[in-house]
Amino acid sequence: MAENIKNVTPNNTSLHVMKEKDMNQVNKTAKVMKVLGYVAVYAFLAFMAVIVLFPFYWMLISSVKDIYEYNRSVPTLWPEVIHFGNYVRALEAANLERVFLNTVYVGIVSTILSLVITVLSAFAFARLEFKGRDALFAGLLATMMIPGELFTITNYQTTYYFGWNNTDTWGFTILIVPFLVSTFYIYLLKQNFLQIPNELYLAAKVDGVSDLKYLWKVMIPLSFPTLVSITILKMMGAWNTYVWPNLVIKDPDFLLVTNGIRNGDYSVPDAIDMIDYPVQMAAVTMVSIPLFIVFLFFRKYIMKGVSRSGIKG
Repeated sequence: MAENIKNVTPNNTSLHVMKEKDMNQVNKTAKVMKVLGYVAVYAFLAFMAVIVLFPFYWMLISSVKDIYEYNRSVPTLWPEVIHFGNYVRALEAANLERVFLNTVYVGIVSTILSLVITVLSAFAFARLEFKGRDALFAGLLATMMIPGELFTITNYQTTYYFGWNNTDTWGFTILIVPFLVSTFYIYLLKQNFLQIPNELYLAAKVDGVSDLKYLWKVMIPLSFPTLVSITILKMMGAWNTYVWPNLVIKDPDFLLVTNGIRNGDYSVPDAIDMIDYPVQMAAVTMVSIPLFIVFLFFRKYIMKGVSRSGIKG
């Protein structure tokens, strides 16, 4: 009997040791596969980052080349001689000082007016009870399905009917008014307002607080990240707009940055039918820098505002 016990015990011990070895081998294999997975993911992300960032790199190095180096059949990945004078020429060629001021003015005025309309509309759809509210909001959302080109046609006809194309009389009205209402911004802010407990609104009404005061004191502070997101997106939209100003503005004194760059004089001195693309690249770089700065400092507000508006609870 004792001999049988002695014979069984070593077998069980060896079986246990084999299981531990197998488990260790599985754990090592899992760790290796996990590391390889991370390497593959980060390699893919690095590759995609290079693809995304290369155009910006090419824009920067092209902006400091001369026209002859830029036109070589074999491009250079770094300029042989850096020409910062291209930026000085770009200011004059595209009249950047003027178009910068025009764009800032249009962006600020349109953003302020659009925020007022968006806040009041979102508050009405989120808190006020009136007949046909849901049907009206559904109709408003349905307009998001219509291609923007159709709005361009109707806006063009409407603005010319009112005579807003006469910039001597109406100034920047034709660039500001047609795009003050944004269904997406109203929807975004309405969803954010719905996250605020309705009990706060009812308690405020019991205390005799007006709707506008409640909106100003409670809902706007609680929805600040979303309002910041809307402000930034609206300003960036005004900064990047091209089709509409190019369609309706004929007076060079009312051009915006995108149109100013496109219509600039980039001819090469003492050359026939040659365009100085490095100078144009310098103008594009100067126009792009403010957008990079805004996104760099306010990206967390954009992400926070959009993510909060997408969750109702």
